[in-house]
Amino acid sequence: MTAAVRDRRVLLSELEQLVSEERNPRTMGIDLMSTPEIVATINAEDRLVPEAVGKTLPQVAQAVDAIVAAFGKGGRLVYIGAGTSGRLGVLDASECPPTFGVPPTMVVGVIAGGLGALVSAVEGAEDNAEGGAADLRAIDLTNRDVVVGIAVSGRTPYVIGALNYAKSLGAVTVGLTCNPDSAIAGMADISIAPLVGAEVVTGSTRLKSGTAQKLVLNMLSTASMIRIGKTYQNLMVDVRTSNEKLLARAVRIVMQATDCPEQVAEAALQRTGNDVKLAILTILTGLEIEAARAAMTKADGFLRRALEAGA
Repeated sequence: MTAAVRDRRVLLSELEQLVSEERNPRTMGIDLMSTPEIVATINAEDRLVPEAVGKTLPQVAQAVDAIVAAFGKGGRLVYIGAGTSGRLGVLDASECPPTFGVPPTMVVGVIAGGLGALVSAVEGAEDNAEGGAADLRAIDLTNRDVVVGIAVSGRTPYVIGALNYAKSLGAVTVGLTCNPDSAIAGMADISIAPLVGAEVVTGSTRLKSGTAQKLVLNMLSTASMIRIGKTYQNLMVDVRTSNEKLLARAVRIVMQATDCPEQVAEAALQRTGNDVKLAILTILTGLEIEAARAAMTKADGFLRRALEAGA
């Protein structure tokens, strides 16, 4: 028996143990269904995902607290994964700067095979454990960072290598998988493993598993940003006005927060250099810009605290 055959048999044995690789008894006849029946079946399976994610909320909250603590020490949130898992991490990271006004270095997405893997599969990249460690070294990972290893199977060598390297530095590690008894779930400091069950198409983990990952990543980044003062009420008060749509959104946010007319919101944004928090604070308190800026600094960037202090 050759080494390649032996390795393949080991992999087949491992896949046999994964929940995400099981066949779904509810979709065995999906190739005989009409189009309305197919989409109804997919939708019915998708409805199982939020419930599965809901059972992991204690672990999600634990991860959020670790991320907030990391941010407080100047650390970063680092997502790392291969294939669909890696793409979802990069997507979530890329949406944080425009949404919450944070620098692109604060939430980082790393994918096996590099950015080219976002649009084309890079064969073999996920099997390279040293590649995961090397990619974290390339971004100068430190023990202040939190590393979220994303892999549906929980056995991807690239992610295992990355988490091993992160742990060797003393960084907090989070494993986001859909197999609770996997290697990654066992090695991570915090394991988030929504059990979504077998996929509509066997092994196509971009479906329910990918949806579960997206829901968890949404919570990790959004809850962490809320905890560090990036919202006021449920408004994105640190939004960057980098295009006309976002500038219009900024005007609307100021109007919603202060109940002021459009012209007043626009004038306040012009005075503050499109700083939504300062615009709201100056309207609601009557403070001059420099005094408002000092109040925001004293409140550590939390608009609600600044408003309460000035009340």
